[in-house]
Amino acid sequence: MGTKVSTIAFDADDTLWQNEAFFRLTQDRFADLLADFADPDHLADRLLAAERRNIGHYGFGVKGFTLSMIETAIEVTEEQVPASVIRELIAAGQEMLAHPIHLLPHAAETVIQLAEAHEILLITKGDLLDQERKLAQSGLGELFDGVHVVSNKTAQTYLTAFADTGPEAAVMVGNSLKSDVIPALEAGSWAVHVPHELTWAYEHADTPLAHSRFRKIPHLGALPGLVAEFEQM
Repeated sequence: MGTKVSTIAFDADDTLWQNEAFFRLTQDRFADLLADFADPDHLADRLLAAERRNIGHYGFGVKGFTLSMIETAIEVTEEQVPASVIRELIAAGQEMLAHPIHLLPHAAETVIQLAEAHEILLITKGDLLDQERKLAQSGLGELFDGVHVVSNKTAQTYLTAFADTGPEAAVMVGNSLKSDVIPALEAGSWAVHVPHELTWAYEHADTPLAHSRFRKIPHLGALPGLVAEFEQM
């Protein structure tokens, strides 16, 4: 018999509910507003560069994204961006913060099923207030035994989150190889990759195919069966 899985942790954005799609829509709006100053591809590269620079200042989430859009708009217009455009970008960020939650397929039933016999955690990056809002609106909040909103995900993040049961008895589930999979494997837990059709370029990484504790599933509906397999290994 294998080690019993005691803890199952989920990423939030683009694992349990849609997120990146709203960022892409806002980025398209950003490109339209700045169309007279930069072509869309160049603007997207500049925005990504600003986001990378600013993560250490603002963290992950809508607020940092909005500030990076404003910074990029100032840069590409050589400080000539109209105040009306800045106002539109602020409004776009506010709309993102108020956007209703859309759960991904199988999210609710999978979390409900696994919560019957496991400790369930949410481990996510982003703005604390925004993630708390989304979790509350998702209808899943009461199923989680713990919620960790962190500035970044490292092996130490998972060692801390899984301290009670040990990482070898924990599973981390998420759409990001960089944040959800690789550091969880480094901590000694199982890591399950659930790809999303839209993934922010910052979260891209090589797939650790050779790692014995790495698995990939097409959707969350396959997770309960996989957890059962882990317990037989």
